[in-house]
Amino acid sequence: MWTVTHVPEESSRPLNPAPAVLRPGRHRKPMTAQKAQKDKASKTKKVLLTVLIVVVLLGILITAGYFIKQLIESKYYFCARSVKFIPLDKACDGNNDCAGGEDETTCVANFTVNTTFPVRLTSDQHVLQVYNPSSGWRSVCSDSWTQQHTQTACNQLGYTKNPSSTSVSVDTLISVLKTGPFTAVRPDSTSLPLHQATIDRTACKTGSVVSLSCSDCGNAGSQDRIVGGTDASIEDWPWQVSLQQGGHHTCGGTLVSPRWVVSAAHCFTGGKKALSRWRVVSGKTYMGTLGGSYVDRVIVNGNYDPARNDYDIALMRLSSPVSLGETRLPACLPPKNLALADGDPMVVTGWGYLEEHGQVSPSLQKAHIPLIGQKSCSSPAVYGAAITQRMICAGYLEGKVDACQGDSGGPLVHSTSSRWNLVGVVSWGVGCARAGRPGVYSNVEELLNWIYTVIEKNP
Repeated sequence: MWTVTHVPEESSRPLNPAPAVLRPGRHRKPMTAQKAQKDKASKTKKVLLTVLIVVVLLGILITAGYFIKQLIESKYYFCARSVKFIPLDKACDGNNDCAGGEDETTCVANFTVNTTFPVRLTSDQHVLQVYNPSSGWRSVCSDSWTQQHTQTACNQLGYTKNPSSTSVSVDTLISVLKTGPFTAVRPDSTSLPLHQATIDRTACKTGSVVSLSCSDCGNAGSQDRIVGGTDASIEDWPWQVSLQQGGHHTCGGTLVSPRWVVSAAHCFTGGKKALSRWRVVSGKTYMGTLGGSYVDRVIVNGNYDPARNDYDIALMRLSSPVSLGETRLPACLPPKNLALADGDPMVVTGWGYLEEHGQVSPSLQKAHIPLIGQKSCSSPAVYGAAITQRMICAGYLEGKVDACQGDSGGPLVHSTSSRWNLVGVVSWGVGCARAGRPGVYSNVEELLNWIYTVIEKNP
């Protein structure tokens, strides 16, 4: 029997195929691709390096320019109209050395007040009063009082933010206010200044008077080197500022509005009268010289007596308002008749000397000190007749804690109703923290009339 065997057909496919050989074609990637990526990365690095070098050079130039400007301003006054520099001691010397007397118009000015500012707040209840030359001071009744009257009164008192008013029963007033005299606003008188819009009353129809709150002043954080003091944070004392001349801390000051700073008259004596030399640095715990606000007015009380340190107060107006926030807030100007008593707690702050003949502190300091009554401070054993009505004393008669050089012009504050009031301005003393020689401060309450008048006349 025959068997048929099928032989597989011969295949043209190799049994052991060789690796495929790539041949040039349109889908082949260029052999230079990796090199191009490296070139691109290298160019990017070069661009970034160039930009970094330019930024560093610009930073160096800006920094150098700043310090050169500081150096020039510490020695020369620039006459913008005549485009020339004059020695700084020729500015504000009474002679016109620049075209148009420019060097004599941008100087510290003196201002004396011989009138009574017609609106004020009195007592710790902030009772509103107006003044009339023929009838004197009158407490304002709540009768016919409107929000517009609140706005008008606060505008007259200066710094205004979210003004509000409440009615206070006459029966709850301090004894000297309970029996009047009183006054009330006339109907349809909202367009007039408050002291011109009132008519005298023997009693308030509503049985209450107006208590005014004009701003958010005096609010601070949670809460002494000042001699014997401790470290402080600007968030807790945000009204504290540094007055700097030629880039150096000279005095302290207190923000009482976004544009006004209260300081001491003695900070502006001698060759410190050219406004261009001054900067006000705010919002910093640690002493610094960069930045700061320019100043376009410095007004010294015209009654300032350098021999007696009497009327030792000045106001600085910033060229533009500072931005208020956590580290920049004004202190409240106190009401009249705040009735402070011997031993009442005070706080003084500043960057002044840590000890007599010492050095300025790099960080803000605070000290809690008690008020020393006028009778004690003016006793022969302390300062005697050197203490005037425009002065108050605070500290310890045994010494140890006190303000010192560099704290001058800074704030002495007291808290009432959770608000901090500027009751004193660091003025003078014999040495620092000596026994029997406490710190002496300008009495802000006695100088309110001058402060309000200056602010009103320099809007």
